[in-house]
Amino acid sequence: MELRLLVTFEKVAGVLSFTRAAAELNYAQSSVTSQIRALEDSLGVELFDRLGSRIRLTEAGERLLPYARQIIELSEEARAAVTDAEDPSGTLAVGTMESLTSYRLPPLLELFHHRYPKIRLSLRTTLGDETRQALRQGTYDVGFLMEAETAHPGLESEVLAVEPLALVAAPEHALKGRELATADLLGQPLLATEPGCAYRDLFERELNSLGGPVDFMEFGTIEATKRAAAAGLGIALLPEITVAAELAEGSLARLDWEPPFTLRTQLAWRSGKRLPAHVRLFAEQARKLVSEQG
Repeated sequence: MELRLLVTFEKVAGVLSFTRAAAELNYAQSSVTSQIRALEDSLGVELFDRLGSRIRLTEAGERLLPYARQIIELSEEARAAVTDAEDPSGTLAVGTMESLTSYRLPPLLELFHHRYPKIRLSLRTTLGDETRQALRQGTYDVGFLMEAETAHPGLESEVLAVEPLALVAAPEHALKGRELATADLLGQPLLATEPGCAYRDLFERELNSLGGPVDFMEFGTIEATKRAAAAGLGIALLPEITVAAELAEGSLARLDWEPPFTLRTQLAWRSGKRLPAHVRLFAEQARKLVSEQG
């Protein structure tokens, strides 16, 4: 079995799409198809069931996948062991989220761009469940999570920081200056990002426990949600780091309500995965960056 065929197989198995795998590997789709067929011919089994436009792993494919990942990881580890430590290289697929990509990670990305140009970072913006699944499948090397829970089946994780949240509204909002209980928020226009975001889901669950259901006016991004709050359309619960500038300049006001739950920013990877040197370097720098940000 050639290593390149196993790499292609692992990618297709992770994304369950020949087209997407070809794009991520920078191959023509015909090359991906022929490589998978060559691997199947060499093993004498079919690795994927072709279901029209969809594919899924066969039992043989399911059995091969963990071995393929081990072989690929050992290959990367061997390459890293003989590569000059002062000049790390490799690809790194990182699952992240808007709040971290836009507000915590820019200094880290700048550091890697200038100091480690041979490490090719690929940031994939996904929410918690999707990020965890991609890590288990090997689609991502590491992923950032912002969750209340710190134990994730099939994953190892490290808490980088407690992530403070802020309930914000327009400066002239009627609730400003009052000490608020959760019940005081019922009936208020609520703004939020899409479902699946941990702080939105926990906020909704808390409100619903007092007699919901609660309806949110949904916005696609944190920036859109902030602007809607500043315009007086309602109140929003967001990570404090994402609204720090607006609170400082006065375009948003912080309401006096403390969430009854705690979110933690975490770095996660698949259990049992051997982290190559350049991945360990990324984890070390991420840990240092978040601790410095406080």
